[in-house]
Amino acid sequence: MSRLFSAYVIVDWSAAAKPTTGADSVWIGVLKRDVRFRLTFESFNPATRQEAETKLAAILDDFKKRGERALVGFDFPLGFPSGFAKALSLPGEHPWRAVWDQIAKMVKDKADNTNNRFGVGSEINRRLTGGPFPFWGCPPRDTLTTLQPKRSREHGEGDLAEFRHADKAAKGAHSIWKLYYNGSVGGQAIVGIPAARRLKDARGDAARVWPFETGFKALTEADLEGVLVVITEVYPSLLKAVPAAGEVKDLAQVRAQAEHFAKLDEAGKLAALFAGPKASDEVLEAAATEEGWILGA
Repeated sequence: MSRLFSAYVIVDWSAAAKPTTGADSVWIGVLKRDVRFRLTFESFNPATRQEAETKLAAILDDFKKRGERALVGFDFPLGFPSGFAKALSLPGEHPWRAVWDQIAKMVKDKADNTNNRFGVGSEINRRLTGGPFPFWGCPPRDTLTTLQPKRSREHGEGDLAEFRHADKAAKGAHSIWKLYYNGSVGGQAIVGIPAARRLKDARGDAARVWPFETGFKALTEADLEGVLVVITEVYPSLLKAVPAAGEVKDLAQVRAQAEHFAKLDEAGKLAALFAGPKASDEVLEAAATEEGWILGA
């Protein structure tokens, strides 16, 4: 089986509220083939999300000119727990897309990284429960009636789930409702989903979001005819990445993830990962339509 991709792009996102580089900032790792078809790795550490989005677009445009297909992995959730779209009364036949559109409509993310992720979480809490639930976590100065620094209560019967099925499968993944502190993937998702949406929409049908637009199946070349970008969710902590001397963990992780997928692809084994988990029809349906899944989990 021939490989599906020519390049592997892993994006370690950040919800930082000011320009920042180094640890806990945005890292883009690109593993691609040179003129001799040897895999070479390069990384970028833009100080802001806007710079990162511009750089990512330029990278993908370059691959497009060369007719090369890229796998793009974002390290934040691309979907919310099942029932989220319905609970917000969002219109449309595709819950994942309705959520993407709603988040993009609410988020204000400026060129200097100033963003309103806490305001977005607070407003969604207001619409869902009228109180500081299910989103939680913020600096004391951003405390509101509908958003508190600490979790106000546990998830119970009738609540949206604390974790997606993919989070449980990954083991150790944080909850998307967490907006602040270490592992605040909720904040990353709120400012990340609009970026993924713009990347997807700018490329139309030449970009597909897995599993929302592909379903769960072992992808073939025929499935990806005309497709130049496949957008996925990744969780770099699934792999053990050892930083080189003077290297931050984030950089080591994006490199290890890219190399892992490239190795599987070269061996004809990456396609099978897109078939998703061995799970019940109910879990697969939730993941494929709203929650999303972590590639390799």
